Amino acid sequence: MSNAEHQPAGCRVHGGERLPVESGGADALCKAIADAAEAQAPGVGYDVEVTVLPLSRLSASVTLRDGRKLPEQSFARMDKPLSSGAFKRFASAIAVELAKAGVNKS
Repeated sequence: MSNAEHQPAGCRVHGGERLPVESGGADALCKAIADAAEAQAPGVGYDVEVTVLPLSRLSASVTLRDGRKLPEQSFARMDKPLSSGAFKRFASAIAVELAKAGVNKS
C-alpha cells in the first residue's frame, strides 16, 4: 500500500500502511491529488509529500517545481476512518492552493 514505486511521480506518502485498505491506500491518495490538480490547476508542476498521522489525520507539504513552498495542508476525519471520499476532499484543498499559486506566479 505504501510502495513509493506505485505512486505517481511527484507524490510520496509516508505512513501509508496506516490507511484503511478500503480507502485504496497510498496509490488512491496520490491519484486523487493528481486528478484534482489536473482539474483545478492544469500545468502547475508540484511535488507533494503526504504524512499519514494517527487518528485519521493527513498532512501535506507541497513544493512547486519552481521551488516555492505552499502552506502546509492538514486534514482530519474525526468521525470515521479515512476513505476515498476524504482523499478527494483533501486533494481538492491541495489543488485549490496549487491553482492560486499558478495564478500568482512571481
